[in-house]
Amino acid sequence: MKEIIENVKLVENAPLEEPARQYYFMEKAKEYVAEMSEKLGGRPLTACVTTFGCQMNSRDSEKLLGILEKVGYAEETDEEKADFVIYNTCTVRENANLRVYGRLGQLGSIKKKNPHKMIALCGCMMQEPEVVEKLKKSYRFVDLIFGTHNIYKFAELLTSAIQSDRTVIDIWKDTDKIVEDLPVERKYPFKSGVNIMFGCNNFCSYCIVPYVRGRERSREPKAIIREIERLVADGVVEVMLLGQNVNSYGKNLEEPMTFAQLLQEIEKIEGLERIRFMTSHPKDLSDELIEVMSKSKKSVNICIFRFSPEAVGS
Repeated sequence: MKEIIENVKLVENAPLEEPARQYYFMEKAKEYVAEMSEKLGGRPLTACVTTFGCQMNSRDSEKLLGILEKVGYAEETDEEKADFVIYNTCTVRENANLRVYGRLGQLGSIKKKNPHKMIALCGCMMQEPEVVEKLKKSYRFVDLIFGTHNIYKFAELLTSAIQSDRTVIDIWKDTDKIVEDLPVERKYPFKSGVNIMFGCNNFCSYCIVPYVRGRERSREPKAIIREIERLVADGVVEVMLLGQNVNSYGKNLEEPMTFAQLLQEIEKIEGLERIRFMTSHPKDLSDELIEVMSKSKKSVNICIFRFSPEAVGS
């Protein structure tokens, strides 16, 4: 990554390849943040990332915070004091939506007194077209709106929002893209979430997840192992493997691998003491996975099953 960052500083135009492209925009955003800091008397700019929803959202928020710190923001837990506020939203529960709207109204009043304050919204709630229309109509003071599929583009979108005098909106309906090796700021020094896949193909009658998180796509096992090895080297002893349906991991890889086989590979990592995972769907629970879990000295099953009438009936 050091080599990527050094090369990015030497180019005039944004690279097309990822993640080099995002590191280019981190450098651009860093310049803007430094300029704003000078205008505000030289104090560091602060950012607050507020998470609604599941562990997947929490992990996404760690990525957002990692990028923010890379461009020069210091973390601030009080969103009223922060110069930049991001709501990483959930749409599974209606109450979460109502809380977002309520807190947005309060932020709007604060922003009138502090025009430099920036507000961004991302996550599952933004994947609903009616929500975006409501924001465009009633919350025009929001600077940036993006969804679940292009969180990796945050540095690029942040740069656009800083440069623009209008709301920047970038929502993707779906994607097959996975971008590795972006900054992450972990909440805990001893444990960490690790995404192994994204999306879901089950379309249970009561669940909106496949519509807001898209179709299943799995990370390459080598990338997962490499990330966990780095985490362990940094003091992590427990990982939570994350996905909308981890039981179906690996089906879309060029060289398919089952979730059970992935667990076996992760178990070999020296220094890692506990492996946890969530969430799962019962129809993809295999005898192989049950056997691997029974023999494992590290894995603890705390998965949450998302039952559907079809799954129960089968």
